[in-house]
Amino acid sequence: MRRFSPPAVPGVLTPEQCHQTALSIAAAQESSGAIPWFEGGHTDPWDHVESAMALTAAGLLEPARAAFDWSRRTQRPDGSWPIQFRAGAIEDANSDSNFCAYIATGVWHYSLVTGDELFAEAMWPVVQKAIDFVVDLQVGYGEICWARSESGPVMEALLTGCASVYHSIRCALALAAVVGEAQPEWELAVGRLGHALVGHPEAFTEKDRYSMDWYYPILGSALRGPAAAERIRQRWDDFVVGELGIRCVDDRPWVTGAETCELVLALDAIGHRSAAHRQFAAMQHLREDDGSYWTGLVFADGKRWPEERTTWTGAAMILAADALSDTTGGAGIFRAEGLPTGLQTDFDCECVVSGPGR
Repeated sequence: MRRFSPPAVPGVLTPEQCHQTALSIAAAQESSGAIPWFEGGHTDPWDHVESAMALTAAGLLEPARAAFDWSRRTQRPDGSWPIQFRAGAIEDANSDSNFCAYIATGVWHYSLVTGDELFAEAMWPVVQKAIDFVVDLQVGYGEICWARSESGPVMEALLTGCASVYHSIRCALALAAVVGEAQPEWELAVGRLGHALVGHPEAFTEKDRYSMDWYYPILGSALRGPAAAERIRQRWDDFVVGELGIRCVDDRPWVTGAETCELVLALDAIGHRSAAHRQFAAMQHLREDDGSYWTGLVFADGKRWPEERTTWTGAAMILAADALSDTTGGAGIFRAEGLPTGLQTDFDCECVVSGPGR
């Protein structure tokens, strides 16, 4: 098992401060292993995994393992998870495709950080069922339906969610190689999805007022090179607010820490390291004395909003710190280092059978 100090960014974050933030996340963890948004709040499967990844990067492996075990125990037979839990009870039984896919990113990250292949093998059935569930929601040009309800798939695709799913399937393919189980259907699915993300913006419901739709095609690894740099340039002034971080939406005077740290990861992925460092430093005004982070700030009146310190904001900060410092073996996960790309072809010229339940 690899040993390391928590990530640190000179002049901005010390290893001790990073460790303190990880402890604030672990303090919110329930006895079941679930990591809610904050103590007494609800748990969703995506943010739960994000927090487990941060615990892993900071070296708190026991609570991280407990979190992954919670994911294993709460997965439904079809490979999905409910969208929302509270204190062990299901509050929203529908399934979000991105929420379900993210377990692959978390498990691959844990394996990269720790070198623990036995963990990867133990979690492989969970990942396999989850990705099979998600791939079954692929339609059209290759986009993934964002949710499934009791009545079936919700026939709408979201750019942010699909970009994250793209990255998660690539992580799942890396895990498949480790356990020696080829997944040709996933290779086709991720190729089609990547093609849709880059070549067919019309396949996704437009939500361009949200900063996530701006940077997620880069964070999710679908977009690289000059096109990625141009995408960042086009809307930089719409979202970046001085030395405060970035807006969640372009029409509100509200900066948020998690989105800022995700932008840091996207900038790092395309080599914009100086800009990434500046944005990482900019969001630190959200830090509290105990190492936790407020979700955001309404800069028009200087008020914290909402009045909550969220585990996933601290988690995004730790993952950004790791990327900037290259501390752990998982620091490059959002650079897509070593991740398979799946099948690459001109899918617009291919006759591909698609649709839920194919």
